[in-house]
Amino acid sequence: METEMAIGSDTLTATLEPLASDLKEPKKDKKKHKGKKDKLSKTPELKMLYRTSEGESSSKLSRKEYEKELARLQVELVKMQYWVKNTGARVVILFEGRDAAGKGGTIKRITESLNPRGCRVVALGTPSDREKTEWYFQRYVPHLPAAGEIVCFDRSWYNRAGVEHVMGFCTDEQYQEFMQTCPEFERMLVKSGIVLLKYWFSVSDEEQERRFQSRTTDPARRWKLSPMDLESRDRWVEYSQAKDVMFAHTNIPEAAWFTVEADDKKRARLNCIRHFLSKIPYVDMMPEPLKLSPRKSAPRDYVRPPVSEQFFVPQAY
Repeated sequence: METEMAIGSDTLTATLEPLASDLKEPKKDKKKHKGKKDKLSKTPELKMLYRTSEGESSSKLSRKEYEKELARLQVELVKMQYWVKNTGARVVILFEGRDAAGKGGTIKRITESLNPRGCRVVALGTPSDREKTEWYFQRYVPHLPAAGEIVCFDRSWYNRAGVEHVMGFCTDEQYQEFMQTCPEFERMLVKSGIVLLKYWFSVSDEEQERRFQSRTTDPARRWKLSPMDLESRDRWVEYSQAKDVMFAHTNIPEAAWFTVEADDKKRARLNCIRHFLSKIPYVDMMPEPLKLSPRKSAPRDYVRPPVSEQFFVPQAY
């Protein structure tokens, strides 16, 4: 852009005119060229290239409709949090699913309107050498909610049934023990009064690949492509089999799995939030709007220090 602005208008016109004449084609050739382009644009390879932005053209739900419904649901989430706080309820939500399925985006939309003092997101990293010797569920127990709290697990103890099992990070004995003890652990949580909800975000192979490809070209989201994410691209079937076995063992009446169709991110977020709200027996406990009294004037003997004694952030924008 700076180069273009440095060129004079006459010079720019003289430079572009020959190029424009070269680009002009007979009407018949244009149609022929257009036909080839349309035909090529229907190939899967070119579709992948054109759809480079995450979520682009992936939903028929307009942005206006999506944002309107999201705003309505977020108000309901605030009402729900008031109820949780006033009643001392404890809520745990597990978000599991394929890499790039949209778990993080849904968690963000749930938590962005809530009071962070009563709603936490837990996303544990690789266990330390000490944690590897603990009872498997021990590193998750300290993050469970106290009265009046909501905890969202961005991946949870189900790492053992998924990535740890598929990638060989646990032994067969540890895997089998998890499958047997996990239902009992979750029954204990529910029996103690915790509301436990488990969501599996399901995304197709093609849509996952599109999202992976878009992240490679987006500097702001490239960090989302971890070595495990890249490895999962070649283990689609293994992860599918692990998920099926996991569901067979842990889809219990006390803590059932709910699958979220996540090829369409906007709809997935709205559907998940709406379902979450439907599972919490909350009532509207939001306080009435506040009426603020006039502000008190500052004392007459108060003198503010000189502005020159302060450091300010440069106003670059």
